[in-house]
Amino acid sequence: MGLFSRKPKLPPADRPPLAADERVLAWSAAGNGEGDGVVVASNLGLWLPGRGHRIGWHDVLKAVWSGRELTVTPADTVVERDGYTVVADGPAETYLLLDPGELPHQVRARVTRSVAYTERHPVPGGAARVAARRVAGVDGLTWTVRLDPGTPADDAALLDETDRLVAAARAATVPVDG
Repeated sequence: MGLFSRKPKLPPADRPPLAADERVLAWSAAGNGEGDGVVVASNLGLWLPGRGHRIGWHDVLKAVWSGRELTVTPADTVVERDGYTVVADGPAETYLLLDPGELPHQVRARVTRSVAYTERHPVPGGAARVAARRVAGVDGLTWTVRLDPGTPADDAALLDETDRLVAAARAATVPVDG
């Protein structure tokens, strides 16, 4: 491609069912060993092959770019609590990007930009990360507690502790009127 060449537009057959206020930022043809498809980054989230829905940027727990492959770990909801959600790592999905272009950069930038607050804490039976994330198109922050692998989600003491940790994090992040 020349200095001012641009990647061609996403073919209509590969275009996911975008929302009215959603726009494509970057895309790449991809393969994951189970067939080919297209990975699409939009202003609202990430469209992965074989899924009929978008993963919001706030629901991407981890994205790793190897230089050839993009591995995405989405959040799996464990339990809804009052004012926050307890999540765990969903199965990681890896895609070989055939023409990555700006896609890895957009994924990193959007996931990073969604994080407003994060802190890891010991909890009964393991550890957890309290996070406040920005959700595209929504005012305010969405709070989550991401359990480390092996941390039991059904422990009453753990849930009492996560309630306390989220309340303390919310209090620490409230702007002070001057």
